[in-house]
Amino acid sequence: MEELKDPVVTANARITHAKYQTIVTSDGHSLVADEPLDKGGTNTGMSPFNLLLASLASCTVITLRMYIDRKMWVVDEIAIDLELFKTDTGTFIDCKLNFEGELTQEQRKRLLTIADACPVHKILVGNVTVNNAVTV
Repeated sequence: MEELKDPVVTANARITHAKYQTIVTSDGHSLVADEPLDKGGTNTGMSPFNLLLASLASCTVITLRMYIDRKMWVVDEIAIDLELFKTDTGTFIDCKLNFEGELTQEQRKRLLTIADACPVHKILVGNVTVNNAVTV
């Protein structure tokens, strides 16, 4: 295994006895994660799958806004709708982007390429290793 440098970001989660309400904290911000009622949770927050899509959605539109601002293109709003599907061969995420503004077809095509360059997108489609360990 290659040598690990300083982490890019850290997060922690704590769960007690409230099924399955979890407090997630990262960089001084906290949110509640949970499972829906039909999964035995109390539905007080987004499920882990919802959080995954929320992470991809927010990273994608932020990346696009940065690029659009650098190019000084006139775009009033960037919207993304995502759906996650389980398939026989794995997982499929369908992303639909909408831009409100003055864009040519060529610019819209370029923005699709930029969306694929979002850091969370790269992590999801890249080579990811998760190392679980128990601390004492």
